Amino acid sequence: MPRSPYIERIRAEVGHDLLLLPSAAVLPVREDGAVLLARHHASDRWETIGGMVEPGEDPADAARREVLEEIGVEVRLGALLGVVGGPDFVVRYPNGDECAYVSSVWEATIVAGEPIPDGDELTDLRWFAPSDLADADLGPFCRATLRAIGWLSA
Repeated sequence: MPRSPYIERIRAEVGHDLLLLPSAAVLPVREDGAVLLARHHASDRWETIGGMVEPGEDPADAARREVLEEIGVEVRLGALLGVVGGPDFVVRYPNGDECAYVSSVWEATIVAGEPIPDGDELTDLRWFAPSDLADADLGPFCRATLRAIGWLSA
């Protein structure tokens, strides 16, 4: 997915310097308790579904939009599981851009559609039983998120 025009304007001014960005992460959960994670193209690791909150956008709307864009389904957001940020949520991209994300994390239920990875950012999707998360090849952002909300042991 291309960078938002908002980020393009900021990057034109600040270059690769660290940006603090609001984001939304969504953890779709099935009735059996399994959680859906996405394999990201860039890292080839399992991550949460979600992305940046655009200027003027409600974080819950951003969460639903990101799920629709990334896996083609509609979700009903459930509990807000936490708001996470700090050193574990700083990302340095291959082009040198640095971002520190503060992410609202929601549990969700898929209400329409069959999840399919977008083929751009995401290459695969998989349902994980809670007991399988500790041994999964999670990206650092996902692992930190799951620890922060209490779904993984520290």
